Amino acid sequence: MIDWNIVLSSGLLMLAMAIGTWLLSIVLRDVSIVDSLWSLFFLAAALTCMQMSPEVGLRAMLVLGLVGIWAIRLSAYLTWRNWGEPEDHRYQAFRRNHDPGFAFKSLYIIFGLQAVLAWIISFPIYAAMTGPWPLGPLDVAGAILVVIGIGFESIGDWQLARFKARPSNAGRVLDSGLWRYTRHPNYFGDFCVWWGLYLIAVSAGGWWTVFSPLLMSVMLLRVSGVALLEKDIGERRPAYADYVARTNAFFPGPPKPARTAAAVSGNPVKQR
Repeated sequence: MIDWNIVLSSGLLMLAMAIGTWLLSIVLRDVSIVDSLWSLFFLAAALTCMQMSPEVGLRAMLVLGLVGIWAIRLSAYLTWRNWGEPEDHRYQAFRRNHDPGFAFKSLYIIFGLQAVLAWIISFPIYAAMTGPWPLGPLDVAGAILVVIGIGFESIGDWQLARFKARPSNAGRVLDSGLWRYTRHPNYFGDFCVWWGLYLIAVSAGGWWTVFSPLLMSVMLLRVSGVALLEKDIGERRPAYADYVARTNAFFPGPPKPARTAAAVSGNPVKQR
């Protein structure tokens, strides 16, 4: 049974984190810093559970460890990637569309909204860390799935960073490594993380928190993930059309043959 004092305290902590980061974004005139904050919301939820729970069991320590590794790695990577760069083009579009008064509007359009979403998505963490049942096979399966997800994200991010670091790759599309099998290995990794945490929550009796991984899946596929990123990427990088034609959007799979890809895209695809 979830302790609602923990849930509400976690929500208040997330709200405080959002407001503090929003104030910093006004000083920096850059709301891109919210990307670095996103994963830390969930670490805050796990730490709140650990701090306020009367008893700390093996499952709670397992979940804290998994969430901590995922959250710190992702936040550190995004901070490093965005350091010294201009505000992300997605947020520049938000700024243009909501001016005048964007500085204040961003409090609830971006920072507040993300805090609320993170609070809702955190429910498997609350259920898993406060559930009374002992560890079982679903905990093992969930932990393995989370580790796979973290691995996919980490390797995909490393491959992309290495690719972008080479001047000769300017204007080109990364289609090797994990990016050969899915156009978004980082988003697929996130998908695995949240369904893995849900399996651990189910083992603790939190089967009803299924709305969390479902919401995250919709966000990754239809809202802030694949759909948003690919909305205008073809205009910014024309070569991306051929890549789309031969590469799975989300779930990893073998690339389509060159002829099939050419037929889908209407463009010739050179055999690699």
